[in-house]
Amino acid sequence: MAELITKKENGIGWVIFSNVPKLNAMTYDMWAAFPKALADFDADPDVRVIVTAGDGEKAYVSGADISQFEKNRGTADAQAVYNAATAEAYLAPGRCSKPVIAKIRGVCIGGGLGLAAMCDLRIAADDGVFRMPAARLGLGYGYDGLRRLVELMGQANTADIFFSARKFNSADALHMGFVNKVVPVAELDKAVADYCKMIAENAPLTVAAAKYTIANMSFQADKAVQDKVQAMVDTCFASADYKEGRTAFMEKRTPDFKGK
Repeated sequence: MAELITKKENGIGWVIFSNVPKLNAMTYDMWAAFPKALADFDADPDVRVIVTAGDGEKAYVSGADISQFEKNRGTADAQAVYNAATAEAYLAPGRCSKPVIAKIRGVCIGGGLGLAAMCDLRIAADDGVFRMPAARLGLGYGYDGLRRLVELMGQANTADIFFSARKFNSADALHMGFVNKVVPVAELDKAVADYCKMIAENAPLTVAAAKYTIANMSFQADKAVQDKVQAMVDTCFASADYKEGRTAFMEKRTPDFKGK
């Protein structure tokens, strides 16, 4: 059963993405539940830091559950509903006053990479496999998500992972600035626990003020640029290439894109 699992322990609120047979691919219901899970922990005075993680040993999140695309993203109306849910999910970590950390093991691809990017910090095991495959699916990637990746990795590295849609490992992710720390798999649990303990022992108001200030130092393009980006994203989702991309994925073949 695909679901979000939440638990609280030692001042840490855990949000665990659980869809193990599909490497924790995000269903629509999981996207929709994520903002509330974070908001609940943000409102809990006993929680000082929030950690997002994948269930099992193979993945953080492998992306969106593409088996739902035809139903949930196959038409303009369905796409709008789905996009609204994912947009709220991506914005949720930034809306928390408390630090949100991504604990990454194994696969962190597509929507998983996007979710991890929106967290405040990322600690990864050395078995990480990262990828942004949007260009292999023909889908558009929104302004906020790309802006965040540019903030973390710079323009050249963001261009690299989007243009090539290549896989990269934890060492690459650290070098590019996507993750803050890489540790051996056997040390990941302790590394995250120790770091969260440091945060939990600090003054919550100071941490919240720092988070708010850092977030509001981020650059922001004017509305005309954002509108242009959204128009280009909408064109991607309305294209024959987008249909070809998701069909090819389901059929496990190389897509044949035409640029229209």
